[in-house]
Amino acid sequence: MSVAEIGAITVHDFSEKILEQTVHFHVIKLTGGFFLWVGSKPVLSNLAVSMHSTLGSMPLSSLVLGDPSDTTPSSLAQRLTKRTKKQVFVSYNLPLTDSNMSLMVENRIKKEMEFQPDKF
Repeated sequence: MSVAEIGAITVHDFSEKILEQTVHFHVIKLTGGFFLWVGSKPVLSNLAVSMHSTLGSMPLSSLVLGDPSDTTPSSLAQRLTKRTKKQVFVSYNLPLTDSNMSLMVENRIKKEMEFQPDKF
């Protein structure tokens, strides 16, 4: 691996129609982790971060920006950290109108990770 590859930042975008709504995904791959933005319009209403801890098997997560009563970004970041073993930043900008929506969004992310693991 060259020095340029070690610090390289890459960007990956994909979209999917979920429950009659077009959802956009924006991934910025960083050294040792990634930033994931999910939304239908260009807003950044929250931001959560998650990382592994030596204190237990469940990754730590914290909301950095946004409404603390909305646990979606923190819990999604935590599950993605557990899956990838990387530090993960998540901004989830979709209304919580349907409980199936967040599950379908997460499944779409997992599908993309399966088919394009080098993007995360």
